[in-house]
Amino acid sequence: MTVGSGAPAGASGIGPWLGADPRFAGYWQAGGRHIPLGRPVILGVLNLTPDSFSDGGEFTTVDAALRRAETLLTQGADILDVGGESTRPGAASVPEGEERRRVVPFLEAVARRFDVPLSVDTRKASVARAALDAGAIIVNDVSGLAADPAMAPLLAERGAGVVLMHMRGEPATMQQLATYRDVAGEVAAELGTAVDRAIAVGIPRDAIVVDPGIGFAKTAEQNFVLLRELGRIVTLGYPVLVGPSRKSFIGRILGLPPRERVEGTIAACVLAHAAGARLFRVHDVGAARRALTVSHWVLTHP
Repeated sequence: MTVGSGAPAGASGIGPWLGADPRFAGYWQAGGRHIPLGRPVILGVLNLTPDSFSDGGEFTTVDAALRRAETLLTQGADILDVGGESTRPGAASVPEGEERRRVVPFLEAVARRFDVPLSVDTRKASVARAALDAGAIIVNDVSGLAADPAMAPLLAERGAGVVLMHMRGEPATMQQLATYRDVAGEVAAELGTAVDRAIAVGIPRDAIVVDPGIGFAKTAEQNFVLLRELGRIVTLGYPVLVGPSRKSFIGRILGLPPRERVEGTIAACVLAHAAGARLFRVHDVGAARRALTVSHWVLTHP
């Protein structure tokens, strides 16, 4: 099975993508590939961890992870986002060697089997280097390049695509730092600082995607505000990725556990799309793909 940087033909029964709109034009440059942003781009979540909040412990062997990768791609994922360290609130850091052990064999295996852009979710330059050597072309850094001073120069050197996410502190302590007078304005300003950090070392502008970090150093109420005011993040001028998938702020509204938050995740993604988000990091790819197909049609057709 070979899957490119778009939904496989016939995936989820939605047929070919329909028209684009200037608001959703352009490409994301990543490792020599140009990922089109003319319609919603979905990153399928693959956590190779024993302790992630939603699916921890499910994909701890390469074979199990490959089966899950094939499912995500068949459902319409454009990119696989692979993580070897849980960054849920309160999570402790994982040693670099253990994180590499979790992600590198899978990345090597999936790169041999599928033609799909691979993203590694890490804050550590040594893990990012090993992942890029293994076939990843994107680094999704939840610290916005702040955690490891070697990360930004590495990504500039390797020409990787970069996701700069907003977070304060460490996952173990970040919820203690969720104090804002104007959450959307402060997140936008701090993401602007992360962008400046990236550009200063030579990372090209068209390699950068920004992520407001829903659930990271934010209360449930602050997450609601970020979704309502996401346009203020969009005005930074970089493609915006959102990752609301199955998170606790959705559970707070619905009173449901992570696996039963699919509809809430879809609602958050559609609202973000209407505000200008281009990329969506989700566990439930098929449902998100179908919903975003409809929202994209409404947004881009008279």
